[in-house]
Amino acid sequence: MTDTKENLTQLREKYLASGFASARPCYVKKAQGALVWDMDDNEYIDFAGGIAVMNVGHSHPEIVSAVKNQAENFMHTCFMVLPYDSTIELAKKLCTSVPGNTPKKAMFANSGAEAVENAIKIARYYTKRTGIIAFEGGFHGRTLLGMSLTSKAKPYKLGFGPFAPETYRIPYAYCYRCPFGKEYPSCDVKCADHLEDFLISHTAPETTAAFIAEPIPGEGGYMVPPPEYFPKLKAICEKYGILFIADEIQTGMGRTGSLFAMEHWGVEADITTTAKSLAAGMPLSAVVGKAEIMDSVHPGGIGGTYGANPLACKAALAVFDVIEKENLLEKGKALGEKLMSGLKELETKFDIIGDVRGMGPLVGVELVKDRKSKQPAPEATKAITDYCFEHGLLLLSCGTYGNVLRFMMPLVTTDQQMEKGMEILSDAFGAIANK
Repeated sequence: MTDTKENLTQLREKYLASGFASARPCYVKKAQGALVWDMDDNEYIDFAGGIAVMNVGHSHPEIVSAVKNQAENFMHTCFMVLPYDSTIELAKKLCTSVPGNTPKKAMFANSGAEAVENAIKIARYYTKRTGIIAFEGGFHGRTLLGMSLTSKAKPYKLGFGPFAPETYRIPYAYCYRCPFGKEYPSCDVKCADHLEDFLISHTAPETTAAFIAEPIPGEGGYMVPPPEYFPKLKAICEKYGILFIADEIQTGMGRTGSLFAMEHWGVEADITTTAKSLAAGMPLSAVVGKAEIMDSVHPGGIGGTYGANPLACKAALAVFDVIEKENLLEKGKALGEKLMSGLKELETKFDIIGDVRGMGPLVGVELVKDRKSKQPAPEATKAITDYCFEHGLLLLSCGTYGNVLRFMMPLVTTDQQMEKGMEILSDAFGAIANK
């Protein structure tokens, strides 16, 4: 028998690699909307969303129906062998949804890391250059190139080198901990202007293919840049013929209150990657770029056996329908306002909260040992996420120092669920503060 937590844990330890780890010692039995139940019938309010994957909620009936109907017809032919309509329909939907008026084209893969790999391949092919610039604090996956672009050494890079060459890194606009020791707005966004100097001191424009950027870094700590930041960076890239890649794998599909985060700053990326909430849990990612760039690669140069899987494509089309029918972008904005208001109230009560920042329903809370020194408080952060789990709230941490709480709840989270989740979180802060 394998239907008990104890039996499953024993089998897991025997047959699953230790590195293939999980954050919590429970096994999921069911999930619906913004709620998850484990096999012991414990109920959890989900503020993690499968790491920003379940924007439309767990097991949405329209998504489930779309997948079931497709499975009854066919599950796989490989689009590169025998194509089908859902992939073409989804490509049209994405190309007309990604910010910017330039004609676009798309290709599909299975994961965010694969989307990043393909975006870089395409950028290098088109520009005939090799160098790639990424952000300190950025996360782009666990493949060789993904790890090379990712900033955080442990656990993502430790022991896995050597890494891919021609990858470079610049500081992000981390206003709470400005790498240039300045304050906004008197800084005049020097962190963006730094790219000009970087293209002299670290890599030449003539050999730099692309700049890849998470609009709001996920693992880095959910830092939100000043409004001038990305327009400045994009202008510098255009000046030197460097392609701008927006890694919207986590920020896309409504996570920031708009379909894609770059809409907030009026920036049209040359290439956009998306995954996670694109297909509501089905493995699917996309690379969407300007048509001239995407068409530069010869036939067969990009693709994969499972890319554009028909079940996943149908799920993604249903996701777009659900977002529109249920007005989830507006609901997400309202959700974000409630969340931010509640967290700001906690900030007035607990000195351990150093910074509350976010965009729409994507919000981070940075915890510090004291507000003056801003010394990170990773131990307290872990204690709070542990308390929340033990009391029925799923909440994850992130940040270079592991001291940021990040909120990724489904956009369908109800007011009652939000209130209950915030009550648990408040109790967690109280419990940790009194220790």
